[in-house]
Amino acid sequence: MSQQSERSKILLVEDEPVLGAMVMDYLQEQGFEVALESRGDIAIERIMNEAPDAVILDINLPGCDGFEVCRQVRDRYSGTIVMLTARASEVDEVFGLECGADDYLSKPVRPKVLLARLRIHLRKHQTADSSVTGPFRVGDLLVDPASRRVELSGQEVEVSSAEFDVLQLLAASAGKTLSRAEIFQAIHGMKFDGLDRSIDLRISRLRKKLGDDPLHPKRIKSIRGTGYLLALDP
Repeated sequence: MSQQSERSKILLVEDEPVLGAMVMDYLQEQGFEVALESRGDIAIERIMNEAPDAVILDINLPGCDGFEVCRQVRDRYSGTIVMLTARASEVDEVFGLECGADDYLSKPVRPKVLLARLRIHLRKHQTADSSVTGPFRVGDLLVDPASRRVELSGQEVEVSSAEFDVLQLLAASAGKTLSRAEIFQAIHGMKFDGLDRSIDLRISRLRKKLGDDPLHPKRIKSIRGTGYLLALDP
């Protein structure tokens, strides 16, 4: 049992009793502290009040669907959100990521895959910042790995944990182009398959929050055929 798992609190939002019990039992066996919630509207309150390290979030929920849960908590909750759903549509996956989810897994649940993804995301929060110096100042932008805080012209900008991870990578290499493959490997701990759009979606959300023109971005620039660059002098 890892120290990481012992410290990690998970809120599982799932309205299927059998599946919920199965996932809960499995994660508890791995040393996680797991709470179960079956309603989306109540899940919003619990996420904000209990501040779990990660949320495993189904989409089809009574009271409020998973997309709406993610949308309502994302700007105020900095932990990991993994969407878990029976929907296999790419449109749903993209929509979930646009709502701010960190990851997306389809049912039927493969417990070992879920566990691996959770550990990757939780490990980033617990160890990634220790090897990175900072804070990083790029023009009027401040990115502080220690507090996971972003400021623009002295004003705090609320970003999700997934968005912060991307912005930190860009800030640490400001003025240098990072490929999608490099960013994906650093964020997810696995090779980029060339199809995943999660990095592009996070960049899009960051541009909006940082006031960057989406059509002609000056702060986070797209380098055609390569990746992204955080400009030193936007």
